[in-house]
Amino acid sequence: MEHNFQPLLFGGDINVYSVARAFHEAYGVKSVCFGKFASGPAYGSTILDYRVCPQNEDAATFRKNVADVAAEFAGKTVLVIGCGDSYVKLAAENKDTFPPNCVAATVSGALINTLINKQTFYELCDQYGIDHPGTFIYRREMGHDFTLDFQPPYICKPANGVAYWEHPFPGNEKVFTCPDRKSLEEVLDKVYAAGYPDTMIIQDFIPGDDSYMRVLTNYSDRNGKVKLMCMGHVLLEEHTPHGIGNHAVILTEPCGEIAEKIRAFLEDIGYVGFSNFDIKYDQRDGKYKVFEINCRQGRSNYYVTGAGYNIAKLLVEDRVEGKDLPFVLADNPSLWRVVPRKVAFRYIVSDYHQEMKDLMRQGREVRPLFYHKDRPLLRTLRMEKNLLGHFQKFKRYYQRKS
Repeated sequence: MEHNFQPLLFGGDINVYSVARAFHEAYGVKSVCFGKFASGPAYGSTILDYRVCPQNEDAATFRKNVADVAAEFAGKTVLVIGCGDSYVKLAAENKDTFPPNCVAATVSGALINTLINKQTFYELCDQYGIDHPGTFIYRREMGHDFTLDFQPPYICKPANGVAYWEHPFPGNEKVFTCPDRKSLEEVLDKVYAAGYPDTMIIQDFIPGDDSYMRVLTNYSDRNGKVKLMCMGHVLLEEHTPHGIGNHAVILTEPCGEIAEKIRAFLEDIGYVGFSNFDIKYDQRDGKYKVFEINCRQGRSNYYVTGAGYNIAKLLVEDRVEGKDLPFVLADNPSLWRVVPRKVAFRYIVSDYHQEMKDLMRQGREVRPLFYHKDRPLLRTLRMEKNLLGHFQKFKRYYQRKS
């Protein structure tokens, strides 16, 4: 069936594939995608027109790719969707220069730069009464002369994730867990020696294993009104140095009280498009505490589509068809999984095993990377190999958090 829109995705990971799958399931449409490498879940798929562009994150190249696809699909609305922080930032900062038939459902470049910087984001959380872990903003000029109001272990991470990954160094991790002050100072020294230019975030470590984590995905329409909120209960995360914190198993659950605070926050700042919050339950005071906002759909976004709330339909009905969408608090139970079943049951605490088994038996389990309408041999073999690789990764890296 011919449609009057064309999805244009940027990236090559599970985020991209999950979005493309949502479009294909809802409309049978094949997305165009620009990725940096001839690899990853999106590469070799039959539901994607995957185009390799190593300079994808260069602003001029990004604008050219958008313009070329806009010309290629001149009679359609081109939905420009960033599936990584750098791409969302590029879309937000350059959307005013896009051809007239392009739509990028993002906030302004100024607002996105405020939100993706963890320092200014936590300041907004304080302003809106959104709980977050105890936080100290570290600046390079402090050296080792600073005092913390909380005890080890410490969480240490960059305030500016985009700039951080532009300055790699041996042993760099997405988030560092430092058991004592000495290891914290060593991490800070390494980060700045690599050339990282911004502040670092030092935080109180919230106790609890992976099952204390939550993920909240939202969609705000063209008028800045939240139309969907879907809470995922994270049962297991990845534990490799670069993948730490990436979700491995998610169980959807009804939204808690924190959702209303986040809804009020998003609507007050005029947010549009997808947003994604990482949250952890703090058993010490019974509060849900926000770690960060992703100004996009998260890499695990298919947990929303798989639960019955197709994210592509939200975007099309809002931005292409101009419909007024109802507000939905998602509550369909569903299980999202990207690791083998044996890995899931081996590393997830037994409290959740029966519910997992029930959902599997009821056919309410989704595996985002395995789509029955997309089974090319080489890609399928790569995905199966990657799936099996989780056995070794968890054996090597997994340490249960206390």
